[in-house]
Amino acid sequence: MFQARSYKHCKACGAEVTYRIPADDNRERATCSSCQAVHYENPLNVVGTLPTWDDQVLLCRRNIEPRRGLWTLPAGFMELGETTAEGALRETDEEAGARIELQGLFTLLNVVRVGQVHFFYRARLLDTDFAPGPETIEARLFTEAGLPWDELAFHTVRETLQRYFDDRRRGQFGFHMADID
Repeated sequence: MFQARSYKHCKACGAEVTYRIPADDNRERATCSSCQAVHYENPLNVVGTLPTWDDQVLLCRRNIEPRRGLWTLPAGFMELGETTAEGALRETDEEAGARIELQGLFTLLNVVRVGQVHFFYRARLLDTDFAPGPETIEARLFTEAGLPWDELAFHTVRETLQRYFDDRRRGQFGFHMADID
C-alpha cells in the first residue's frame, strides 16, 4: 500500500509531526506534536484527454521527466479550483495546443502504488493545427497500426488506448475503470 509520509512539520503551527493513529481513526496520520492537528494525505488526480481525428489519436512526446522522450496522451495534475473536465481541457491546450470538444469520461484508473487517480476524457479534435507547449517535444496523430506502443510513457496511457481501439472496433464507447499495478 502507498504511504507518502510527506509531512515533517505542521502546516498550522510549524511543529514536528509524528505518524500515529488518532483516537477516532483507523490508520496512521501525520499528527502535530504540539497543536495535535491531523494532516491527511490524499491521492493526486491526473486529468487528460484522448483526442481523436477520424481514425487517429493525438499523442504528445514528453519534454519533461519522468519519461522524457516517450509518448503520452495530453494530461497532467488537476489544479485546485477546476473540475476534472476543466483540467483535462487545460492540460490538452498546455501540452498539445489542441482545440477539442469533450465527449465524456472514458477511463478512471487507480494507480495506488504512486497515490494517483487518472481520469481520461474522449475528445474530438476541432482541427489538426497543434501548438505544443514547453512540456512537449512534438504532438502528432497516429493510427492504431502506427502507434508507438513500445514508446508509451505510462501504463494508464496504454490501458486507455487499448480500451479505445477495442471500443472503436465494436462501434460503441463505454466507461472503463481499472486498477493499474
